[in-house]
Amino acid sequence: MVTAELLADCRRGDRQAFEELVRLTHRRVYSLAYRLTGDRTEAEDVAQEAYLRMFRGLAGFREEARFETWMHRIVTNCAISMLKRRGRFGDVLAEEPADVPVPDSTAPRLADRDALSRAMATLPEGQRVVLLMKDVYDLSCREIGEEVGIEEGAVKVRLHRARKRLKELLDDTHEQAGQV
Repeated sequence: MVTAELLADCRRGDRQAFEELVRLTHRRVYSLAYRLTGDRTEAEDVAQEAYLRMFRGLAGFREEARFETWMHRIVTNCAISMLKRRGRFGDVLAEEPADVPVPDSTAPRLADRDALSRAMATLPEGQRVVLLMKDVYDLSCREIGEEVGIEEGAVKVRLHRARKRLKELLDDTHEQAGQV
């Protein structure tokens, strides 16, 4: 857990404290970066950039919000910036991906989680990012729009399309599993 004392040590420039901060948060940072980019290499780049921004911005962090909330915003912003730079963000009108293969698992919960992960990975980045920001990180459509740089209405459209497509993919997966 990131404590106020650890953050204070980091602000004073204590290198070991910042290394401890990275150790404590790396899994969450990388996991979010990977969910947003869908690529391991890009997730590593996003995590590295996020830690650089955190290090530079730590002096200005006023602790009005939880550190984890601040950290998630930084990671999300880094991921969105990378996706925009690489021309991979906001492709809502992209061709729909092919159906997802059914995972080969005997445990129903693992199969459902795997099916959800696979289905999420097939969504266009713009839809996946909006869905994660809304349903996982509980941001409002207005907040998502500000983060992503689109109108609130566009967020709602992307969210609707993402949920609809996700439901279709999961329904197809369950139908296929029932036929096996």
